Amino acid sequence: MKPKSYWTETLPEPLPANPFGLVADWLAEATADGAQPNPNAMVLATVDSRGRPSARVVLCKGIEIATGAILFYTNYASRKGRELDGNPRVAVVFHWDQRHRQVRAEGEVRRLTDAENDAYFLSRPWQSRLGAWASAQSQPVESRAALNAAVAATARRFNIAYAGPGAEEPADVDVVVPRPPHWGGFRLSVDAIELWVEGEFRVHDRAVWTRDLSDPSSGAAWKVTRLQP
Repeated sequence: MKPKSYWTETLPEPLPANPFGLVADWLAEATADGAQPNPNAMVLATVDSRGRPSARVVLCKGIEIATGAILFYTNYASRKGRELDGNPRVAVVFHWDQRHRQVRAEGEVRRLTDAENDAYFLSRPWQSRLGAWASAQSQPVESRAALNAAVAATARRFNIAYAGPGAEEPADVDVVVPRPPHWGGFRLSVDAIELWVEGEFRVHDRAVWTRDLSDPSSGAAWKVTRLQP
């Protein structure tokens, strides 16, 4: 990688008709770099029923190039899950500092199907599946010990020998831990997305793509323009 002061990358010319191919490439390159532990981390911003925003980092678990969508998973009963159900309008941000790139996207979310949720849930480590059952995400807990006890109780429920945090655990467990009904994913259908590349002397390169997903006659075609930095 070139030193930051000599970074000369710009967005393609002409700009692509569909930005998601470039977004997928950027994520793949950030992953290959290995420069940050979670290159698929993104900030997710939601709004509650009183119009108060909140933001947190979640992990992107899929980018659909053809449909222009981003997938992520959570506890539906958590604060963010409730806010997403109450107001599906959200914004997300990816920032790959080592590559001087940023992606901002906006749109509306919709819950994934049970089949999609089940398939992804079963791909998770068994420890994470236990945690999804044991944790009432965003709710108060008496103590860390109480939370650990809930995890241990959940392990016993599924006949898993769980020795507690930090203990040596079996690498694989021959038991099915099904998906809890309160856990699943969302598909963010993006209608506005901005790609940003850092430039020397803060003369950045920015472009924004927009589309009208509410108008079937538009064919969900993207409109694109460059922006001043």
